[in-house]
Amino acid sequence: MKTILCYGDSLTYGHNAEAEDRHIYEDRWPSALQARLGEAARVIPEGLGGRTTAYDDWLSGADRNGARILPTLLSTHAPLDLVIIMLGTNDMKPVICGRAVGAKQGMRRLIDIIRRHDYPFDWKAPAVLLVAPPPLCDTDNADFAAMFEGGIAESKKLAPLYAQLAEDSGCAFFDAGSVARTTSLDGVHLDAGNTRAIGDGLEPAVRRLFGL
Repeated sequence: MKTILCYGDSLTYGHNAEAEDRHIYEDRWPSALQARLGEAARVIPEGLGGRTTAYDDWLSGADRNGARILPTLLSTHAPLDLVIIMLGTNDMKPVICGRAVGAKQGMRRLIDIIRRHDYPFDWKAPAVLLVAPPPLCDTDNADFAAMFEGGIAESKKLAPLYAQLAEDSGCAFFDAGSVARTTSLDGVHLDAGNTRAIGDGLEPAVRRLFGL
């Protein structure tokens, strides 16, 4: 059985923009991936709302810097066969970074952390699958529109940038925007069908990696 860590933000956590709560367990994309893989793998969800690739955000009580908490999780869940990273949406906030190239640099840092980490018992580093989140979309939600001002155009650059990074660094790549669309309720999050679609869409990529 393979062990897979899904590392992400509120899109991985399963933020429900319609009810302002959390999607039920079965509708979150790591759960959909688990259902698709069955006993071939154990899928561990690690999603935190507001998480960035590698940037500080002091607006919540939780540490949102993805680079700082990742080493702890790598040891907590070791041994791992694969880490799937879907981050970058929150990097689009102007107060965080606001540039897709900054998210790419943050993802590069996460790859380096995974590959250089001091794993227990000298276990080898897991494979890495980079996932570009679905681009932001227009919304009438004034708060989110202001929070992600200018982010729609930048978020559309994430997929090609991540694809190039994956090729350069020897990682696998998946464009979540090829199977899912963000909701216009806030321009950022996913409805239940779209978040499930990411898990379903990832199944073939994961099976190819492991020859399942």
